[in-house]
Formats: sequence, structure tokens, C-alpha cells
Amino acid sequence: MAPDRQEIERFIYLEARLMDGHRYDEWLALWDEDATYWVPCGDPEGEPSQTVSVIYDRRGQLRNRIVRLKETLWLKEQAPRLKRLVANIEVAQAGAAQLSADEASGAEVVVNSSFILAELHRHRQTLWVGSTLHRLVRRAGSLAIKYKKVTLLNHDEPLPNMLFLI
Repeated sequence: MAPDRQEIERFIYLEARLMDGHRYDEWLALWDEDATYWVPCGDPEGEPSQTVSVIYDRRGQLRNRIVRLKETLWLKEQAPRLKRLVANIEVAQAGAAQLSADEASGAEVVVNSSFILAELHRHRQTLWVGSTLHRLVRRAGSLAIKYKKVTLLNHDEPLPNMLFLI
């Protein structure tokens, strides 16, 4: 069954809560086995293999990144506090009108949204603003992230180190 708007929004909000809470194992469980996560640093319209990226990971690399985050001692002791607002959620399903019910249940759903993320770490607050493109698929009865692209508003400016996944 193809997901409805309410299910998609709940999924996007759940992902935000897991990330804000540094619940990375639960967050990784939301990803499809054949997933890609991209945060461009250069041209957000270019090809990830042809441009500089903050993150360009397949699922296995993402798993390794999470292991490193969890093993960083000073980060475990003083992880940044995060609060993310997700808005302007737009849902599209390419060619949905031409799909049968069986095809629609396995089709990718494209979701665009905007976010503002407040980070507080060691008495310093930083705002991160941008847009997110999700490509979601249904796997074993629930939604999964097949592709995620986060485009920061300041993607072409020098960026400080991120102590979290955006």
C-alpha cells in the first residue's frame, strides 16, 4: 500500500526526533539497505562524485560514521543539544497516476522539506538552515530512506565541524 501524507509526515518527524536525541542506531534502522546520504558542500545540483561533499555515504559508510560518533569520548560526555523544526513538507510520487496498486506500494515517494536546526554546544548556539530531499520506499511494511540529500543554506561557505549528523 502506498503511504499517505500523514504516514510520511510522521516518518519525517520521527527521523528528526531520533537525530536530535542522538539515537543513531534507531535512526540507522530507518534506512534502506541500498541507501545514499548526501550533504553537498559545493554545487548541490551537481553529481556527488564530481563535487565536494560534507557527507556522501552509502549505508555501510554511514554505519561506520555512527560507530565513530558513538566512540568519541568527549562527544559522549558533552554531545550538543539539538532541536530541529521541520516545515514545508511537500510529497510527490513520480508517475503515481500511472501505477497499479502493487507498483505504487513499491514506488519511491519523493519528499521535500525545509528545516531549522538549533545546536547548543559548550555555551555556543549555532543555527543550521536548509532543505532536505528524501526518497522513501516501503520495506517490510514500513517506510525506509532510500536516498537523503541535505542542502545547507550556507553550503558554499566555510562550515564549522559538525558534531552530529544533519
